[in-house]
Amino acid sequence: MSDSESAPEILPELSESATRLKRDKLTRVPYNHEGKHPGKRWAQLALDLMFELGNKAIFRRYDADPTPSAEGGVIYVATHINGLIDPMVITRVQNKRVISLGRHDLTTRPVIGWWARRFGTQPVLRRAEVEAGVVDADFARHINDRGMLTVASCLATGHSAVVMPEGKSHQDCKLHALRTGSSRSALASAAIADERGLPAPVIQTVGLHWRTHHWLRTDNYVEFGEPIEIPSIYSAEDRARLVSGEWVEPNHDATRELRDRIFDTLSPMTPDAPDWETYRAWKLLAHIGANKAGTPLKTLAEEVRATRQVRENIGTDENNPMIEQAKEAAEILHKNDLYATALDSSNRLQGKTVSEHLLGLLGLLLILSTLPITLPSSGIQWGLAKFMAEGSDEGLDSRTTYFMLAGMFSPIFFWPPAALLGTYLYAGISVQLVTLYTFILLMLAFYLAASIALSGYDLWSDSASASRRVKLSKSIEGERFHELIEKIHSRLGALK
Repeated sequence: MSDSESAPEILPELSESATRLKRDKLTRVPYNHEGKHPGKRWAQLALDLMFELGNKAIFRRYDADPTPSAEGGVIYVATHINGLIDPMVITRVQNKRVISLGRHDLTTRPVIGWWARRFGTQPVLRRAEVEAGVVDADFARHINDRGMLTVASCLATGHSAVVMPEGKSHQDCKLHALRTGSSRSALASAAIADERGLPAPVIQTVGLHWRTHHWLRTDNYVEFGEPIEIPSIYSAEDRARLVSGEWVEPNHDATRELRDRIFDTLSPMTPDAPDWETYRAWKLLAHIGANKAGTPLKTLAEEVRATRQVRENIGTDENNPMIEQAKEAAEILHKNDLYATALDSSNRLQGKTVSEHLLGLLGLLLILSTLPITLPSSGIQWGLAKFMAEGSDEGLDSRTTYFMLAGMFSPIFFWPPAALLGTYLYAGISVQLVTLYTFILLMLAFYLAASIALSGYDLWSDSASASRRVKLSKSIEGERFHELIEKIHSRLGALK
């Protein structure tokens, strides 16, 4: 039995939105089986800009490996624990035009659906919707085959696709069993490229990493693994049928084999831990070891590699007392909204410096001073994002998605009306050149004020974290934490 087959076979619990089937809209979603991208070029350019703004709004620091070059199309695959954030961070760091597959309601929702359709997103009706009676199997097969052939055709002509092969978003720290959709589209795309004499597409595994994925203003790192070559397994007759616009299922055994190769390559790039408590323990051990060696982990990329080394060296060894000690210590930090970076170079909780206190006050001052601008320009959407994040039934992974959408759509839907109102109040209704200047200046002011307010929030958050560190260090729980760290520190030879 392969690792993919032994992974959790868990169908997603349907959210309210996922149960709203809009057949007419799904039928009208643009598609193309000749290799031409079904989306609008201007929508791609607009979305690229919006992704940059959304990325800057929700992440404090972000990093990515150099994007691997590819002559043909590329299918990017990753685990899916962070809602729409996952495809966003992949899309913004690659340089090909993206064709994407997404849950059916992504293309039919108000506002988001309008953009998704113009971006060329192809809807997917999952087995969970079929088994729940939301949709009949024949219609689901029609929509899915149409979408997969569109994706395959675009990949064959050199575009890229972002696919979450688990077929759902979840909150586990292990890769779930993969659906076959990405493998089927991949094999079909290789066949179409072969038939047309074009460069073969590849599958690019992606590791998505976060300090804490559901925290606002966390850090993000996009890691690229080794590409997976896609074999051409179709007969000449079936390749011709694919090129003519008819979906032909690939060989079952070849599909399963490619799916398992994706699973085996992608799984080590995820946390791949039995639970989040264990993963947090591994991260803490990585920081303790690095501090002891005099090489503190300064970036998330460094932390990911060091944590992976801990996982490979000691994993969940029940005979190693460091595991349980690290789990207990890491949970103390997590319960107090602290991270492994709370340790100083001597592996003690950092104190609060005068500069952190002053910078916290500066951050609060920056937030308050920009309120007259940020409140009318960004206040409504960020308040709405907070309300929807806390009231949604989509799960923890949707939390940052709503803040990302607020950051993305602010310059498009909220700032222009606010700037027009400000221009009217300043210049009146007369059409003058100064009116255009006022509008542009107000738009720039909205952007600068939002950026300054976010920087102020970061400074205030740093100061608040420092206060929590000090409070913890002076508590009985803090004494227990330091006791555990000292025991771990004395056993670090086990990491080598």
